[in-house]
Amino acid sequence: MRLAGAALASTLLLLAACGAKESLISKPAEVPEGVDLSGNWLLRDTTGSTQRGARETLVHVFLETGKSVKVTQTASGLFVSFDRSVVEEYRFGEHREVSVGEISAERVSGWEGRAYVIETLDDDGARLTDSYQLSNDGAVLSRRIAIWSRDSKQMSLEQVFDRI
Repeated sequence: MRLAGAALASTLLLLAACGAKESLISKPAEVPEGVDLSGNWLLRDTTGSTQRGARETLVHVFLETGKSVKVTQTASGLFVSFDRSVVEEYRFGEHREVSVGEISAERVSGWEGRAYVIETLDDDGARLTDSYQLSNDGAVLSRRIAIWSRDSKQMSLEQVFDRI
């Protein structure tokens, strides 16, 4: 009887763990040596830079795009502005709650190799991954964006910006 009770308790514990809300894992805050994303950048080509597939998820409200971008990198974070007056701020190694209107999400950001990666996860399990990486000569900034619903990838694109 005690063995059956222990088995039932273990099964319930496993089921509870399976139903637990997904959470993001923090990323390193240390800037790789020689990496500075700062600059004014112009989008090379707008082909594929659509948000159509993303509209099916709530997390799409956290995605900003534009034909030009200004990036300012400080010792502790990035400031990114796309064709507009609103500036996105990311703190290296951050792990926090962000919101747009009534939609809130968990966000982490930090360095993966020489790429700066921002991940945003909404309450429905949709995930936005946005990364920025310089070419070896520093003249080109690549931005990779992917949005997944809980079950599958909804959209992905790459934007290439030239330094101006």
